Amino acid sequence: MIDKTVSDVNRQAFVNAMRGVAHSVCVVTTSDASGQYGATVSAFCSVSADPPTALVCLNSDTRIAEQVLENGRFNINILPESAQFIAERFAGMHDDSISDRFDGIELRESELPVIGGSTVFHCQVEQSVTAGTHYVIIGSVMQSQREDVKPLTYLEGSYQKVVSN
Repeated sequence: MIDKTVSDVNRQAFVNAMRGVAHSVCVVTTSDASGQYGATVSAFCSVSADPPTALVCLNSDTRIAEQVLENGRFNINILPESAQFIAERFAGMHDDSISDRFDGIELRESELPVIGGSTVFHCQVEQSVTAGTHYVIIGSVMQSQREDVKPLTYLEGSYQKVVSN
């Protein structure tokens, strides 16, 4: 058993090391009768192909985490490289000047919000695990749709573009 109160890794050293890991930029979305919810996340990955399963990590103090767990379903929108503005919008960078993060954002027809141009995974919550300040939310992928575009990535504190050889 690992003692969770003691760590050999300094927090700042961990943060600095993680800055060197490239991440796809995703917006997790959900909705219910009270409205639409969305937030930018970098912690997303596949878990298994048999059955198709993915996970996202959401700060447990956020409304999106509360809504995803309450609704039991969510979308993972992998943003295209042209969507830096959308990533910033759903990261809360424009919350002081807009009241609705979805205002003016192109959405595809779907039961839950799908951001136009995104590769999307429609998920049903299977389980949630508390880890530090976050919930690790594991979802069964009910449907997916790939867009033929390069994803927006984040590395070293800024947005990047994927270069193909």
